[in-house]
Amino acid sequence: MSAAARSTEGDQVSTRNKTLAVWLALLGGTLGLHRFYLRGMGDWIGWLHPLPTALGWWGVERVLTYGQDDKLSWVLIPLLGASIAASCLTAIVFALTDREKWNRWFNTSAAADHPSGATQWLTVGGLVFSLLVGTVAFMGTLAFSIQHYFEYQIEEARKISQPDPD
Repeated sequence: MSAAARSTEGDQVSTRNKTLAVWLALLGGTLGLHRFYLRGMGDWIGWLHPLPTALGWWGVERVLTYGQDDKLSWVLIPLLGASIAASCLTAIVFALTDREKWNRWFNTSAAADHPSGATQWLTVGGLVFSLLVGTVAFMGTLAFSIQHYFEYQIEEARKISQPDPD
């Protein structure tokens, strides 16, 4: 096999497809799948992604078990929403990155106009879906957090204003 054929074969193996990265960030971003795809299994930030996701799911489980008055779940559930929103934001950034910049970031051995960095219809679909899911996750997290914060403040104010009948 000639050296040119080997380098072409090596380019095909080492290129990272933008559309696949967008969908991995959208569907598996909370687990760090997009980071593992782009940077390999040694990416320590990718290994940190499942932590807030698991804590958020634990908060959901606590709400289902103990009810909405569980204060620990008030802290844990927003971690899930923030994790989903951050993954969607990553997918949006990936989808809006132009071909040359994508290839400069993730396909360093490929030409600047290599097709793996191109925006396709599936990339646009992932962008639209990321906007939808990310907005719902972010707004839901804000609404949940703010509602529970103010409910807590009102309850504490009641305790102060109404002394114990002891």
